[in-house]
Amino acid sequence: MASVSLQGIVKHYDKTPVIHGVDLDIADGEFMVFVGPSGCGKSTLLRMIAGLEAISGGALHIGGMLANDVAPAQRKLAMVFQSYALYPHMTVYENMAFALKLAGSKPDEVRTAVERAAGILQIAPLLKRRPKELSGGQRQRVAIGRAIVRTPEVFLFDEPLSNLDASLRVQMRVEISRLHKELGTTMIYVTHDQVEAMTLGQRIAVFNGGRVEQVGTPHELYNHPANLFVAGFLGTPKMNFIPGEVVAADDGAVRVRLPGGAIVVAAVDAATGPRAGDRITLGVRAEHLAIAAPGQADNVIDAGVGHVEYLGDLSIVYATLDGVPEMIAVKQTAEAPPLHAGSRARIHLPASRCLIFNADGQALGHRRAHA
Repeated sequence: MASVSLQGIVKHYDKTPVIHGVDLDIADGEFMVFVGPSGCGKSTLLRMIAGLEAISGGALHIGGMLANDVAPAQRKLAMVFQSYALYPHMTVYENMAFALKLAGSKPDEVRTAVERAAGILQIAPLLKRRPKELSGGQRQRVAIGRAIVRTPEVFLFDEPLSNLDASLRVQMRVEISRLHKELGTTMIYVTHDQVEAMTLGQRIAVFNGGRVEQVGTPHELYNHPANLFVAGFLGTPKMNFIPGEVVAADDGAVRVRLPGGAIVVAAVDAATGPRAGDRITLGVRAEHLAIAAPGQADNVIDAGVGHVEYLGDLSIVYATLDGVPEMIAVKQTAEAPPLHAGSRARIHLPASRCLIFNADGQALGHRRAHA
């Protein structure tokens, strides 16, 4: 196992920069996820770690050793790609054993390594089959097994579940998480799927435009996003954003006027938060909103119900606010009184769950309280 340290990593093609000075330390044995939209640079950075892309600037250390100019085969890494890339004429056993045979390993060593990996991945009964006889999930297990037999110090995963259907992705997320617990090896996992990131990563690095917006645990990023991008990227449905103006900032609370004239309070430290007159964006997640109880007046806004999605265990109500172009989402349990499109609703915003973002999109003075 090995740690991975990125210090001011830069990548450019000709004169076009695509990675802008990334600093990131990944601990020995950690499961780190790179997440972000397509084209944000996460896969390029992973390929730079693997040695498949040249580093234009900065320093890459693997296991404490400078690796910028080390050949890919000498970095003690194993990479699993989106494409399974299995040899169709070889059996599962032969696919998994191929790299070890090329390296000159003895037959007994090869057999032991392949059988161990097959046992871990629960594919031992498949060793005599060829790839065309396997399902997508089984092929991906073989691809992962081919990496395991090399006993790398770091595993690199480049969107390995993108070609699987939804149910298989759920199953493989569980398998990869279990694999990390069993092997204890450093893993770096790239995905554009925020659900994969939240469920797999011990820590997550959120990428945007070749830069890291924020690094933290799933809980930290979800509940305390550093800016509008992180807040909007993580979570389904995404965080609700409502433009507003600060009318007062007292100790421990900020009063905000929203479109339509409603005044709501956010539990924000005024010493580091906004000032009266500032234009801000108020953010609150769908599960923290609720239909107001009869007679409830504090932190309540009036909205029109535009659409309702019934999902069995819950419903998502999409509501419109005067002067706000995007609808806001409210999650309701199955036991809540049903709402219908075209009706009106009074929605409660808990002060301790409201985030304030300034004009530059940065989160301000959140006290990290819980409702």
